[in-house]
Amino acid sequence: MLNRVILIGRLTRDPELRYTPAGVAVTQFTLAVDRPFSSNQGQREADFIPVVTWRQLAETCANYLRKGRLAAVEGRIQVRNYDNNEGRRVYVTEVIADNVRFLESANSGNRDEGMGMGAPSGDGGGGNRGNYGGGRNNQDPFQDDGKPIDISDDDLPF
Repeated sequence: MLNRVILIGRLTRDPELRYTPAGVAVTQFTLAVDRPFSSNQGQREADFIPVVTWRQLAETCANYLRKGRLAAVEGRIQVRNYDNNEGRRVYVTEVIADNVRFLESANSGNRDEGMGMGAPSGDGGGGNRGNYGGGRNNQDPFQDDGKPIDISDDDLPF
């Protein structure tokens, strides 16, 4: 069996950081993910997907993610339920993220920053995998500098 999801979208609000009674950090935010088609009126539609992160990943998301920022989330779907104040059973479907990539920084506009944090799968956290990538000092080897790229036929896989 497999329960894995990868989403790319924009945060609809700043992440909410809270701590459990045991002192474990938990962050919740909602990701707006565009649908791959338009409505009958030609408008793009989006799904608003709740995301939960735990421990160090939760604190990092709370510190660096903000409303409107582009992020990639990898995790699993979880469905939980509880009885509300009126005695009705409420079902909640959310993504428990174990890897979040920040696809743009605070002052980059829409530039891909590529910084990410991860935590091992399991109960929603448990540490940092050290999954950092990119950064301001890395140069894109495929950046268009106006010069032709010399690729021989032997280098092509097809």
